[in-house]
Parts: sequence; C-alpha cells; structure tokens
Amino acid sequence: MSAFNKLKKFFVRGANRSDMDPEPAYDLWSEQYDNQPGNLILALDKDLFNLLIKELDFRLSVIADVGCGTGRHWQELLDAGPQRLVGFDVSSGMLTRLKEKVPGAEAYLIKDYRLTELDDQTCDYLISTLAIAHMNDFDKALKEWTRVLKPGGLMILTDYHPNALENGANRTFQYHNKMISVRNRIYPIESIKQMAGQLGLESIRFIERKIDESMVDFYQKQHAMHVYAKFKGIPIIYGIIFKKISC
Repeated sequence: MSAFNKLKKFFVRGANRSDMDPEPAYDLWSEQYDNQPGNLILALDKDLFNLLIKELDFRLSVIADVGCGTGRHWQELLDAGPQRLVGFDVSSGMLTRLKEKVPGAEAYLIKDYRLTELDDQTCDYLISTLAIAHMNDFDKALKEWTRVLKPGGLMILTDYHPNALENGANRTFQYHNKMISVRNRIYPIESIKQMAGQLGLESIRFIERKIDESMVDFYQKQHAMHVYAKFKGIPIIYGIIFKKISC
C-alpha cells in the first residue's frame, strides 16, 4: 500500500459510542444535519467556502458537487445562475433532504466514485466540501473528478484538516442517546497536491484555519474547554482550489 493510501481511524468503542462508515452514518445524521447551530466545523466551512468562491463567476456554468449532502452550499450556487448544478453523495438520506429543500434538484447516489451522469470535460467547476477524509480511495476519486473537469476548470475543495485528525479529532453526532463517530482517513495535504499535479492540476489557492481565541465561545457553550485546550493552535479545516492546466 502506498503512503498516500495509508489510513488512521479515530474512534472510541464503548457502551455509548460506536464507529460507522460514512454511508450508514450520514443516513442517520441526515435527520438532524441541517439543524446544528453549534457545529463549529459547519460554521467554519461555510465561511471558508464563501471566501474561496468570492471572486468566481458561476453564471451559465456547469457545476458538480461531490459529497453534496443536504445541499449546504446550494443556495449560494443557484443564486449565481449556473446552467447546471449536479450533486452526488453516498447517502440516500442526505439526498432525500436535499431534494426536499430544492425540488427538482439533479442529484445522484454515487457508487465507486464514478460520476456516470457526466461526460468527459463537461464541468467548469467541481466542488467537494468536508468529504475527502471519508473516502477509502481518494486517488481514484480525484482521477474521476479530473476526468469531468474542462481544461481551465476549477476544483474547489474543503475538508477537515489532516493535522486535526492526526491529533485525535473526529466527526461525531448524537443519535438516540448514542454517540456516532464517522470513520475518517488521513490524506496529507502535500500528498493531495502531489497527486493533483500528476493529473495536470495546479494549486492556485490554499487556506487553513487553526483553533484560536475567536472560537472560545463555541467551546464554552459546548462545555468543552478541555477540547479547546488540546487543539488550540492546530489547523482544523482547510480549503484549496486546483486549476486544470492540461487534459
């Protein structure tokens, strides 16, 4: 197994906690996913995503959103006037919520990372937010994403920072009085950039956010200052834009 495909799983087994693969976990999480006012990662991702797309023009473009979930970013994208917005997710529960929120949404259940509804070089933008670390074979996914992206097209990615995962962070939620931990894999950012370069993708922007004093209120409200103390100064989320510079 290559270094790029090595993984580390973070979970705690116990009477009140269990670990799950992303597909069944997000089927359960979909019931409450859009009602999480105290979720720091979702708040940071929203701010980071809006910063990444701030100067981009989506008018009459074709956009693929891989790991679209309930369509957290779809209102901003639809307001920009794309020609086509296509979502993909492994969770049927998340897609059901998306289609309830956006009647007529074009969204598909994805299998084996294949975007079968998209032809080669048809997308102006490919977006994936908070999904990479959930993938068993990200190199395969990245090749497929590159396939559907036009030359000159942009790939806009965000995810839980691998440094946080390496230090024991994980994605959890409460379901019927039980803590569910969604399995993650660690893909170092430099490895992602290296593989992207081999596929003809150039990194044109990179942003990361560390746990700092601006986030203290969140941890206080969650009664989790011990977690804040552990992770202070550690990058928690990152965003990157790749440009396809070759076929």
